[in-house]
Amino acid sequence: MKIFLDCLPCMLKQVLEASRLVTDKPELQETIMEESIKILSDYKKFHYSPEIVSNMHNVVKQLTGEKDPYRLVKERDISAAKEAYPVLIQFLEQNQNSLYWALKIAATGNIIDSAIYQNLDLQGCIEEELSKEFKICDIQIFKEEITTARKILIIGDNAGETVFDKVLLSTFSHLDITYAVRSEPIINDATFQDAISSGLNEYAQIISTGCNAPGAVLDQCSKEFLDVFHQADIIISKGQGNFEALSECGRSLFFLLKAKCPVIANKLNVDLNDYVFINKSTVCQTS
Repeated sequence: MKIFLDCLPCMLKQVLEASRLVTDKPELQETIMEESIKILSDYKKFHYSPEIVSNMHNVVKQLTGEKDPYRLVKERDISAAKEAYPVLIQFLEQNQNSLYWALKIAATGNIIDSAIYQNLDLQGCIEEELSKEFKICDIQIFKEEITTARKILIIGDNAGETVFDKVLLSTFSHLDITYAVRSEPIINDATFQDAISSGLNEYAQIISTGCNAPGAVLDQCSKEFLDVFHQADIIISKGQGNFEALSECGRSLFFLLKAKCPVIANKLNVDLNDYVFINKSTVCQTS
């Protein structure tokens, strides 16, 4: 997906947040912002937003010496999600272990960030969000493909969300499941250790994309990941960053996300904060 001007101030705001997580020195925060603005001013040389984000957050790491600025945030996210896990299981059981609602649980995990940052009642927020149906749901296409599938690849998003994904993975236990995470810490996205902490290894082989951007930019990914990517019978790409990186890739896959920004919502032809489970071919038709 091309880079939109509306994305630029959002990236800068995020870097400021990251800088404040790791240092309280105003002069260092200023330097981080100045260097980030230099990268942002040259945005036309990048193909995808996640590439710019990666470069900007590397500035934070290099200037502060902190390799994982969101480490404590991710630990808090995973801990909160684990506390909510029984609610997720109960919800799925109440809905007859439906594949539709298992997918919806996985998509709902994307709200855990805002639920924590705004000091909301997490359990109440999750229960409210779980009840919302998908605005777009290509589940019939998915059901047809899964009847003959053997290998499924899920490309993860944020750390807390991995606990919600565990519920979804349990419904695919008859398949060969691979779950891909970021190669190194970037924002609050899941790394190998985060996935292990969430217990995803109970259901899937955990691998890295080999890419340190907050989205699977294919020309930056490892051979190991690309082999799995091309050999998988089904791919589920989670979150907005992966959507930005993969919406124009050359193979079929499903995007599972909440449209949390106007740019993504407009691209998918849905309203802000709508939930979507969409096949890439449908994206092309709606764009």
